[in-house]
Amino acid sequence: MTNMIDDSIKIYHNPACGTSRNTLGLIRNTGVEPTVILYLDTPPSRQTLQQLITDMGISVRSLLRQNVEPFETLGLSEDKFSDSELINFMLEHPILINRPIVVTPLGTCLCRPSERVLDILPKPQLGAFSKEDGEVVIDANRQRVKK
Repeated sequence: MTNMIDDSIKIYHNPACGTSRNTLGLIRNTGVEPTVILYLDTPPSRQTLQQLITDMGISVRSLLRQNVEPFETLGLSEDKFSDSELINFMLEHPILINRPIVVTPLGTCLCRPSERVLDILPKPQLGAFSKEDGEVVIDANRQRVKK
């Protein structure tokens, strides 16, 4: 199956992340090839990052990845930084941006876990899909498997 390129769907992707790879797989399982933004190589602009946060309806702090350096080194666990300062840290150290973020015509979502992307995909799944760890997300009847 050849996937159609769809510029209206974007994923801020880190290929080293299993959740990000699973999310990309679920998007591709709809027959769509999204715009893949390797955000570690090409971080979003300040305006784009602020818009993504607004569109997701989350706090700036909730987009911060806490289990990576330089989170501890920068003292980001302390609640002393403004949203603007936190965004500065994310722009300076894109590894601090949690991922994957997916943008579709139906919404913008931090897809953790990866199946959250199913809530904002405009097209249905075309076949069964299992995560890399073997967990079935879409069954043979193309139905979402709920835990």
